[in-house]
Amino acid sequence: MSLMISVSGIRGIVGESLTPINLTAFATAFASWVIRRKTGNGERKPKIVLGRDTRPTGKVIGDLVSSTLVLCGCDVVDLGVATTPTVEIAVPEEEADGGLIITASHNPIAWNALKMLNEKGEFLNAEEVAELLAIAGNEAFRFAAWNETGTTTTTSEYDDLHIEKILKLSCIDTGAIAGEKFRVLVDAVEGAGYSIVPKLCRKLGIAEVTEVACSGSGIFPRNPEPVEENLQGTIAALRQSGCDFALVVDPDVDRLAVICEDGTLFGEEYTLVTCADYYLRHHRGPVANNLSSSRALRDIAMKHDVACFSAKVGEVNVTELMKETGAVIGGEGNGGVILPELHYGRDALVAIALFLQAFTLWRMEHPEGTLSRFRKEFPDYCMSKQKITLDEKGRAALGEIFASIAASGSDAEINRLDGLKLDFSKSWVHLRPSNTEPIVRIYAEAPTKDEADELAYRLKKEIEQKAAAL
Repeated sequence: MSLMISVSGIRGIVGESLTPINLTAFATAFASWVIRRKTGNGERKPKIVLGRDTRPTGKVIGDLVSSTLVLCGCDVVDLGVATTPTVEIAVPEEEADGGLIITASHNPIAWNALKMLNEKGEFLNAEEVAELLAIAGNEAFRFAAWNETGTTTTTSEYDDLHIEKILKLSCIDTGAIAGEKFRVLVDAVEGAGYSIVPKLCRKLGIAEVTEVACSGSGIFPRNPEPVEENLQGTIAALRQSGCDFALVVDPDVDRLAVICEDGTLFGEEYTLVTCADYYLRHHRGPVANNLSSSRALRDIAMKHDVACFSAKVGEVNVTELMKETGAVIGGEGNGGVILPELHYGRDALVAIALFLQAFTLWRMEHPEGTLSRFRKEFPDYCMSKQKITLDEKGRAALGEIFASIAASGSDAEINRLDGLKLDFSKSWVHLRPSNTEPIVRIYAEAPTKDEADELAYRLKKEIEQKAAAL
């Protein structure tokens, strides 16, 4: 398969599509891009913050990328193993000119990637990606003379700083959380959250933390995407532990899933919904999500009498919309929460704090209430998430396929902002090519799981039939 390039960075299978050649080329292009737009002190060398998750290939890729940046004349601040949101926070704290994160997020262990940040610690937008790709395509690289190369320094201080910033949020009351004496299971899937997530939980006032897959080995014990089909082992561990609930993060810790005491999933769509409902009590303003996210956030916005906006899928698209609309909280339905008060990036760590605070507030009115009961406080929708792998010919014809489907969806509101979304009175379905995998994603939501599944499978079959007929 070919290397995947998007606003999320470059991503591929190590040794196949992700090779030392293209890693070096893109690291050089990124350094050259940073040098061209360097701001601030013109006397110092450009500075780039580097971090990685725990994958076995992360360290060697990090060394290769770091050396490339140094040979281009950049100073590198290497955080070692660090979560994606921690690197995002470190970039402006270091007054750096950009950042690189070596992580393929929820992809399997054979994958890795370079996620690219600008000087604000935010993902590059489409225009910035185009500039970088032009540099790479034209090989318009800038290299340093022998006496103008950069240096590499290492630091491990940003985990603590990240936690400190979360604890200082005015809406966080660790004393109230501690009063509930929660017993929590943490599953970090051996990723970058292996140390910082348990540490944050203890700092927030969790009475007892049971750690699962928190040694930081980088050998994922299961498919690392935190969805129900991959969490059966974690559910079994939760039941055996007797904990009140489980917190599950993906390898780079920008997504949070929560498992209730009875083994049911709280629902990754409801991570943002719960956090927004709580946060809007303290900071009133618009909210934002993406087109594949649950209608439940819209319902919460209506409850608080604020606007709800939806962007194309992709963190940078949501953050740009949040800036345009002044949204005070937002994110994506995959468990990613963006809190501008902290930084413009999906952050499972701040999501944990907001979620715990929301549950704590509810428990004050419902002593000994369970998390599964708390879930019933929110609008109840069911979602079905399917995917299709198409050959190159099928993917090339997606525009034509979507147009044909749209023409037959006469009773739906049509949205072509990002693939195709059909919005019905009581349900919706969103069809779009993935930014991170060679697949077409199909998300459907309806009042019941059976209805959502039926809608998703019907559209999946229609796409497959139209692709087969090409």
